[in-house]
Amino acid sequence: MHAATAQTAREHRLTLVEVLDMLVGDGLVAQMDAEALLASQARKPEDIHPLLLVGRQKWPSKLPPNRPLGAEELTEWLAGRVKLDYYRIDPLKIDFAAVTAVMSSAYATRFGVLPVQVGLREVVVATTQPFLREWEKEVAGILKKEIRRVVANPADVARYLVEFYNLARSVKNAVQSSGGHGGGSSLSSFEQLVEIGQASNRQYDANDRHIINIVDWLWQYAFEQRASDIHIEPRRDMGVVRFRIDGVLHQVYQMPMPVLVAMTSRIKILGRMDVVEKRRPQDGRVKTRVASGKEVELRLATLPTAFGEKLVMRIFDPEVLVRNMVELGFSEQDEARWKSISGRPNGIILVTGPTGSGKTTTLYSTLKQLATPEVNVCTIEDPIEMVEPAFNQMQVHQAIDLGFAEGVRALMRQDPDIIMVGEIRDLQTAEMAIQAALTGHLVLSTLHTNDAPSAITRMLDLGAPAYLLNATLLGIMAQRLVRVLCPHCKAAHPPTPEEEAIWDHLVAPWKVARPPRIHRAVGCMECRMTGFMGRIGLYEILLMSPEIRKVVSADLDLARVRELAIREGMRPLRLSGAAKVAAGITTLEEVVKVAPPADDEGH
Repeated sequence: MHAATAQTAREHRLTLVEVLDMLVGDGLVAQMDAEALLASQARKPEDIHPLLLVGRQKWPSKLPPNRPLGAEELTEWLAGRVKLDYYRIDPLKIDFAAVTAVMSSAYATRFGVLPVQVGLREVVVATTQPFLREWEKEVAGILKKEIRRVVANPADVARYLVEFYNLARSVKNAVQSSGGHGGGSSLSSFEQLVEIGQASNRQYDANDRHIINIVDWLWQYAFEQRASDIHIEPRRDMGVVRFRIDGVLHQVYQMPMPVLVAMTSRIKILGRMDVVEKRRPQDGRVKTRVASGKEVELRLATLPTAFGEKLVMRIFDPEVLVRNMVELGFSEQDEARWKSISGRPNGIILVTGPTGSGKTTTLYSTLKQLATPEVNVCTIEDPIEMVEPAFNQMQVHQAIDLGFAEGVRALMRQDPDIIMVGEIRDLQTAEMAIQAALTGHLVLSTLHTNDAPSAITRMLDLGAPAYLLNATLLGIMAQRLVRVLCPHCKAAHPPTPEEEAIWDHLVAPWKVARPPRIHRAVGCMECRMTGFMGRIGLYEILLMSPEIRKVVSADLDLARVRELAIREGMRPLRLSGAAKVAAGITTLEEVVKVAPPADDEGH
């Protein structure tokens, strides 16, 4: 096999012999394994890249820490061996329009390369064939730019080569077909600049197969990248597509405005919305399937803006409903306290927190566990977040005077056991919820307050009498979401003096011992250099005890309620956060961001 090393000087494609020779020479693979693989592949055509072929064997490296040699590890090793940078392709960071303009897909396929970055002076090209360089001078001459080669996983290059070029082709064809109906782009730009929305946009066909391809691609990517929301935003010249991942927005792609308008129309058709109406906000929903076959629901909301219609799609993963309380972030103590109130036959349970703090997920997960065949679970929501067959769900319709209060009144005649009210916003809804609880139903609802004790104040402010709250309120839970440290790259360090000070302030006056090591975000390819992957809840659960009921009155002393609740076992949000920091789940910064360590719990 040693003859293979002589090849490295000349122009050639990587061969299995050559790769195995280098791996054996570097002490990563045993000679015997290499010879066995070579013998098994002797009569087979070499149409699979050698790195992928070796990666499939899942051999553990002969060098410590003896990691399995997968395709990614082998690519990184090869990059070091040929003295080029290793590159992990992140589709969210690639400008498809720019990179696909560098060379044709046939040319890229022929040489096993894929442009990944286009700068003013330099183009970065990922290659799977480091010893093929004839294309380099040719492309540099045409573009008048320097070419910097990097080595990328052959599986990624093969996949994204097809996806990027197909997407670019669909966008280009969609622009051409829309422009063919009579000067589309100039009219579209005039429309965006002068008027929020014209009566119709017949020049862009939302059912055009290119637009259908782009929308399918968008959804597929969003599901793959774990996005919770997709934003389609019109701008003056180009539209922008952004994904929210772990609570942070990432720009994914810039679309020509004609394409963006057609995409929005396509999605509105699928969501059974009024395609012609562009001047008022609309809501809709779409159910689709991911590659694995499971169903995913998207909630759509449009908003008229200066440059056209903005569309936001919120993605609801049905697997969220299957999660147990521990997976949502409940500690054993939290779960026991929550079950002690949610298992009661009647009364009111409130979940509080700002928008996007996971209140709906907690309520749905709780209802899912309570919704046995023996009970009737009814909900009134604005809008219905996730359609769940185990519940009887009704949506608020203000146009026909069906608000939360009217909805609860209607549900009361449906022989319910458990009622979920989307949100208590006014006295009428609060009174109906209390009435339902007094007549023997369990009522769950949400409120927007900073912490659990202030939910009582909020109910009193709405006008709910203190004696009725004392008779019906079972408990209140405040919650927040924090980002979870990426398990692949998080690193533990002894706390710095600054971190020690933050910790002491966070847990004061509970005097919880400082952990010897605190984890920090690092950033790797798995978490696209953010250091975080996923989110988890922080919870603060207040149980209404006889002692707390005694102090609930029209002139409530909030500090007294908080003091009693803590004495009876309520762990404030920041203490729940500190426990997650000590367990290495999240960082101090994340906890401080959502549960600031103020002396009076944020009031």
